[in-house]
Amino acid sequence: MADDSQRNFRSVYYEKVGFRGVEEKKSLEILLKDDRLDIEKLCTFSQRFPLPSMYRILVWKVLLGIIPPHHESHALVMKYRKEQYWDIHHALRVIRFINDSTPQVDVFLRIHQLESGKLPRNLAFPLEPEDEVFLAIAKAMEEMVEDPIECYWLVSCFVNQLNSKHKDSLQQLPKILEQYLNIEDNRLLMHLKACAAMSKLPYDLWFKKCFAGCLPESSLQRVWDKVISGSCKILVFVAVEILLTFKMKIIALNTAEKITQFLENIPQDNTDAIVSKAVDLWRTHCGTPAHSV
Repeated sequence: MADDSQRNFRSVYYEKVGFRGVEEKKSLEILLKDDRLDIEKLCTFSQRFPLPSMYRILVWKVLLGIIPPHHESHALVMKYRKEQYWDIHHALRVIRFINDSTPQVDVFLRIHQLESGKLPRNLAFPLEPEDEVFLAIAKAMEEMVEDPIECYWLVSCFVNQLNSKHKDSLQQLPKILEQYLNIEDNRLLMHLKACAAMSKLPYDLWFKKCFAGCLPESSLQRVWDKVISGSCKILVFVAVEILLTFKMKIIALNTAEKITQFLENIPQDNTDAIVSKAVDLWRTHCGTPAHSV
């Protein structure tokens, strides 16, 4: 009991003096020392805290199934992943879908298409909406991850997660957004409805692309921590908080087109604060997962 009290005191102290995360980082390091990583505990940790940047990519790779929970298998599995990447890369060069001047994110898209059996017959075929989503996420991930092969697998597996595990939930998010906005600021909701803007909000940017192309890297990573660890509902609260933050600007706009145009290009200077408030709002409405190390 004394140990718990002392630990709780330290946590509060660290937070007050600006060292929030010291205890959390230690807890994560303990989890990562297990011979077999506990997926459930890593998910719970990621739901409760932002992942330290030095461990983020490792945790994402485990949670997305790119590498298995067993430490001793990591190097071998990544070796196979690398070979698989270059085999498909070579095949795409042979059939002239890519060359030395092909942008990296377009290479990722073609590899993903070939892997999933959706490669078009030729390059003249226009991109599908799902391809645009893939490219947006790939461009954002490329800013976060230096190694191109690691980056490809993170993008591909993240997109696969969105299309499988979160597919049904993502379709419900616009309706859920309206419910929570009604709770948080009914006047703002009424204004959006009066302008016929609710159906024209940038839902694809916010929910299908998970804010890729909307939020800068430092803010986006914290949102993706929650999505990758199992909660796409965080996307709703980021959207709500964007609307609340820019309420006065939105109320000054009187057409759906102007509102949507503004929301697609929000100022980038206080997005970290927006995400922090969104996480607090998410916890207020959805609770905080229990965590045990």
